[in-house]
Amino acid sequence: MANSKEWARMLRGELYMPWDEDLQANRTRCKQACDEFNAAGAASRRRKVELWRNIVGDSRPLPPVHPDPKEDEALFDESDPFVDGPITVDHGLNFKVGPGSFLNFGMVVLDTCLVTIGERVLFGPNVSIYSAIHPLDPTVRQGLKGPEAGKEVHIEDDVWIGGNVLVLAGVRVGKGSTVGAGSVVTRDVPPFHFVAGNPARIIRRIETSMDPEQ
Repeated sequence: MANSKEWARMLRGELYMPWDEDLQANRTRCKQACDEFNAAGAASRRRKVELWRNIVGDSRPLPPVHPDPKEDEALFDESDPFVDGPITVDHGLNFKVGPGSFLNFGMVVLDTCLVTIGERVLFGPNVSIYSAIHPLDPTVRQGLKGPEAGKEVHIEDDVWIGGNVLVLAGVRVGKGSTVGAGSVVTRDVPPFHFVAGNPARIIRRIETSMDPEQ
């Protein structure tokens, strides 16, 4: 993908042509990887990690197998998230998730631009993250024939996002914050705040010793 001009434009948040052959080939790769992950069902933690890494293009070698199944599972606690399928990811290569995070079932990620999730982040079911956007001007948009664009999404460490939340392009959810179930997050969330609603608004500051300002 490094030599694809449309891929480079997409990552920079510029208008790009989504039907570019390179982009479509990677979408196909990612869809197949998601299908394999979702079909694995109650596979071992090791197998699920292997399939997850295929989705996001993580080429790190797996550690040697430990003879004790519980100890083998524990090998991945500090290196990978726990992902409960089914999951749908658009490109995969632009989706970065820290260790100790939990992605609940039904998650949808449009990683047109970079989408990062920190460590120890908890997601409820059916959360969607959309980094993709379309031009507002329909003469530019042109349905399936026109360009698209995107903006990065960043969810920092120790965040809890409730079920059925929608996080839109360009949003940063600050460290230690909580997003109430069913919310639509259209703007940045300050660290250590609870937000909820459509659009999500600040409800209160979270009292915690983790906050250096408290």
